[in-house]
Formats: sequence, C-alpha cells, structure tokens
Amino acid sequence: MSFLTNRPQAADNLPFVSFGATTTKLIVGLGNIGAEYDNTRHNIGFVTVDHFVEHTDELSDWVHKKDLSCHLSSGQLGQTRVVVIKPTTFMNNSGTAVQAVMSFYKIPSEQVVVLHDELDIDFGSIRLRIGGSPAGNNGIKSINQHIGENYGRIRIGIGPKNPPQIDSAQFVLQKFTAEQQAAFPDLTRETHSILHEYVYGGSLPHDTRSFIL
Repeated sequence: MSFLTNRPQAADNLPFVSFGATTTKLIVGLGNIGAEYDNTRHNIGFVTVDHFVEHTDELSDWVHKKDLSCHLSSGQLGQTRVVVIKPTTFMNNSGTAVQAVMSFYKIPSEQVVVLHDELDIDFGSIRLRIGGSPAGNNGIKSINQHIGENYGRIRIGIGPKNPPQIDSAQFVLQKFTAEQQAAFPDLTRETHSILHEYVYGGSLPHDTRSFIL
C-alpha cells in the first residue's frame, strides 16, 4: 500500500502550482517508561527509535510533551516532516498518545508506522505489514482501539519463549540475553534503513528482513 497521494492534474492552459507539498509522517516506538524496563524485550521499539533519532542529524533531541503523553522528536527529511514519539503512557495505553499526536499534527493513519516487539517472530527477523491483529501485543491492541488498523507496523522478533512454558507477559518483561544485546547494532542499523526507505520512498516496504545472518 502506497502512502503517497496522486498529484492533481491541472488544466493544459493553467500553470501548475503546488502548495503544501510537505507530508508529515509519524513514527512510533513502543515500550514502557522507566529504567527498570531498559533492555527488556517489550522495549525494543524504544531502542530502535532512540537509534533512529540519535543517528539522523535532521531530527531534534527528545522533548517531553506532557500534554501529548510522549517524548517527541521532529525534523524535516527531504520533502517529509517526520515526527517520532515514545509514548509515556506505558504499553497498554499506547493508543492514547498516538491518537493525541495524530490529532495535534493532523496526521492520517496511513502516514503512521509503529515499531514493536513480536513474540511470534524469532529474534533475528523483522517483518513489515499494514494493519492486522495485535497477536497478543497490548500496545498494538490499544492503538487499534484508538485509530483502527490502517497503519504500518515494523514487527521485531523477540521469540521464541525460553523456557516454552514461561508466561508470555513475564517473558516480554525480561531483559534480552547478553548475546541478543550484542546484536543490537545490527538490529538498529536494519530498522534505521527501513525507516529511511519509508520516509524517502513514500511507503513501507513489504518484505521480511534478517539482522542476524
């Protein structure tokens, strides 16, 4: 699904003048606020957008927007205005912040992409899609309830559960293993590349990526 809109056709005898050509895109990283959640599996969305902001010169430093329930960074990348947020609502209420920012900046759901953990995907893989069910992720469930399902998702694998019998809610709040944390540079480079393709290419690629070869 393309996030670009068709340019209107001007009559042959009239000059074409384009106003308001800048598109605004919203990038959302999901996680839980607080040092105790650092490097936990549920916070991989925070990890990836932190890297994207830190390594994109055009984006501002994070600012706490209490009225929008998030930490926010923004900037102009080419013809696209980019707003990046980390909700401060905790995972289960992420949709509150997403809806508030969309309303404030007048961003349609088609121009939103969310980075989040996915238990059904093995660590080492990233899958991209538009819409779909939450698959047990309460952050995505909250966003779907607030804005519907017509937005992009960058699903970052954190599975499989180990041991298999562990409760899923407990597993996602555990920290990544040392070996997995060592792979973060590969992971964040891959998500950084995907986000740049999204911003400059106009749409979310439809494929599966591997950041551990």
